[in-house]
Amino acid sequence: MKIEEYISTLPDSIITGEEIQLSDDSIRDIFKLAELGKNDTFYHLGCGTGNSIAIALKEFRVKKAIGIDSDVDKILQTEEIAKLENSEFRCQDILESDLSDASVILFWFSDTGIVEMMLEKFMNLKNCKIITIFDPLPGLLPAKIDFPYLMFQTPFKEAKDLREQLIAIFETECIDFSTAWEHAERYTKAVGSPDAGNDRFLTILQTLLIWINAKNLGLSCTEEIPVPVKNYMEIMKNYFNIEVKHLIK
Repeated sequence: MKIEEYISTLPDSIITGEEIQLSDDSIRDIFKLAELGKNDTFYHLGCGTGNSIAIALKEFRVKKAIGIDSDVDKILQTEEIAKLENSEFRCQDILESDLSDASVILFWFSDTGIVEMMLEKFMNLKNCKIITIFDPLPGLLPAKIDFPYLMFQTPFKEAKDLREQLIAIFETECIDFSTAWEHAERYTKAVGSPDAGNDRFLTILQTLLIWINAKNLGLSCTEEIPVPVKNYMEIMKNYFNIEVKHLIK
């Protein structure tokens, strides 16, 4: 089946990232990128069970930490963390949330409709840092990068086109197999599960998608498809029945 068909068979919670809980180490890396500190009001949109809120308060000593999630069961699991001074949890739709006092926001959503609507809200914030994971805010250049973590800061800086944005994110003029694999591996490490087999599958798939996107934008280092990319395409097709070659334009 084509990769689009495969993705359509996955549960919505997998696609949106709802069921993925970032590790404490990943949270710390994100906070270091944002230079989170005592003067910050931190928001985690889609906070899950709230480990980021606890770390922000206990280790980074933020002024206030707010977690927002529409899943009532997850919010109920934050009961102990909610007892921390200067913590707050809201069970609500992020599209309806007041973020006016935010100085740092962790925002990890892949639904393009939600991203576009939230971008409008973000543009009204003053001197605010928005951290995304792997996926950039559309049409914008990141202020800082520790891939797969991307930090955007208001007022935003617009990219001339997708090509300029990709060059900024991967910090290179061209992408070869090694670059694609390295960045895919960083992403897997950041969001990986205890199941190493799934991590390997995710790394291979992300490597192919990174390289193919680069090729389509004229950013691959060679016109020819690298041998490792060909090999992994065959593995995806023969062992997982997933076709990706048609994505190459």
